[in-house]
Amino acid sequence: MATPTIDKFLREIARFMHEKNGTPVLNYLHYEPPWPPLYSQMIIELKKVYPAFQHDSLEKKCTETLPAEEGGDGGGSFTSFISFMVGYFVFIRDVDVSQLLETHDKLKALLGQASIALSASTGLIILPTVISLSRTLSRLAIGLDKRPDLVANLTSREATAGAEEAGERVTLAEGSANLIREAFKKCASERSGNVSGLDSNGRPEGRRIGIYLMANVCLKLFFHCRKLRSAEQIFALIYQQSPPLSLYPTAQRTTFLYYLGRYHFANNHFYRAQLSLQAAYNQCHRLAAKQCRLILIYLIASNIILGRFPKPYVYEKTAARHFHDKFTPICQAITRGDIASFRALTDINSPSAAWFLHWRILLQITNRCEVLLWRSLARRTYLLSGNRGDAANKKAATLSMEDVLILAIFLEKRALRMEVKEGNSDSRSHQSTDGKQHTNSIFIFPPTLADTPPARHSEDEEQYGYVDPDLVDMVDPPGPDLPTMETVESMMASLVDQGLLHGFISHGQKRFAIKGVKQQSPPLRAGFPNAWATLSAKGSDEVPGWVREGQKRLGGTVMHLSNARPVGA
Repeated sequence: MATPTIDKFLREIARFMHEKNGTPVLNYLHYEPPWPPLYSQMIIELKKVYPAFQHDSLEKKCTETLPAEEGGDGGGSFTSFISFMVGYFVFIRDVDVSQLLETHDKLKALLGQASIALSASTGLIILPTVISLSRTLSRLAIGLDKRPDLVANLTSREATAGAEEAGERVTLAEGSANLIREAFKKCASERSGNVSGLDSNGRPEGRRIGIYLMANVCLKLFFHCRKLRSAEQIFALIYQQSPPLSLYPTAQRTTFLYYLGRYHFANNHFYRAQLSLQAAYNQCHRLAAKQCRLILIYLIASNIILGRFPKPYVYEKTAARHFHDKFTPICQAITRGDIASFRALTDINSPSAAWFLHWRILLQITNRCEVLLWRSLARRTYLLSGNRGDAANKKAATLSMEDVLILAIFLEKRALRMEVKEGNSDSRSHQSTDGKQHTNSIFIFPPTLADTPPARHSEDEEQYGYVDPDLVDMVDPPGPDLPTMETVESMMASLVDQGLLHGFISHGQKRFAIKGVKQQSPPLRAGFPNAWATLSAKGSDEVPGWVREGQKRLGGTVMHLSNARPVGA
């Protein structure tokens, strides 16, 4: 039976293959409804002439029309591309977009065939199609991942053969990302052309054109399913084999730097994160408010951790709407050294905690801003009770660490909502008024009235209720931990070591002496250097994963020894 629409379609694809032009191939390969009239007619012909059991006939049809190998100097085979075209016809013939899981599986299979063709001589022709399929598969995978009711039955199916024995499950989104990553590797491992990967005009050539496009799709999926280890492989491969990032379009650079900054932020490399995110924000189009907002969230958080607080004009930007209410109270608490307010603002039950947790920045701010909080507390204590010293009589400006301890205890008690006066809590009270309990309270604390009293056979059990055998001889925890002089000394020593305090500690006198007052006055400036200037000076401008022009990279170089002479020749 005649199939004029399919014949015409294949002839046009064959012409594009001879021209080695991938853009019109992408434009011809529609795979998302609604179908144009030409494709609706082609689907009718496929179902009538080449139904499911006529796969060999369809493959023969494609082989007769499409070229089997490349002419000219290339001489590569087009067999994998022909297999992809057969898969494309099967896809548009059988796909039912109302069945999302089946559509995902079919689209994933089609991308797998396209990825095989990507490594052949048709790689540059099919590259735009691979990128488009990857984006579509990514959107579908993320959409399905947000529908647990649809993917509940995939727990056993979505497991890799290697991870199956260990019990590790690969989610649907991660499985799609792994497939897209294989296509990315083929782009990054391109060996044709110049060794530098650039053409005569200094632009990326071959499959290297798609390095960052494919990487960004992979990173979107890996960050969605929180697989930073897999994202690390993407950055490592790019750092070893990619041309400089500056040679790629602005949109690709901005997206990649955003993910790179998030990766370093998650790994506690905040200065690297700040460099990447600042570059991404500078290159982001101002009309792309959503993208600017995403970048700003992590950029502001990185800067706060480094001691660089946002200026008021930052919050006036459209992309920073409502950021003032989230970040300003935390910055003010750090500036004042207000431990109580900082604890309340970063508590899991605080009004903004859900927002910080959603963007995965709460723990970093809570833990990493502690050092800035103590620096500000020491600075505020010096302003209140510090000895200004006398440079003429060689008397150093000093700060009493006992005064720091008094303020720290006061603020910690206020944070725990305890009374400031001494003796307000029972020595056996293990739970503060805000509901915080000791980790092992279920083993060593008295049961509540609602609990059923267990059988008691010892004095400890008579007093406490059930006591775990391993904890019978343990000493009761003293309740909420409050700062001690050892705590203050260790904090001050840590601040000195990090360069956030300039001076030395007298452990005998329990005082901190400021150095450099003669060279730099007043003592406040000499003893408490700017936090941002200090921390940024320790950082390096080299960011792993960010390839810049003229940058020397170590490792990952492939040495081709096929033409090397034998040893001793």
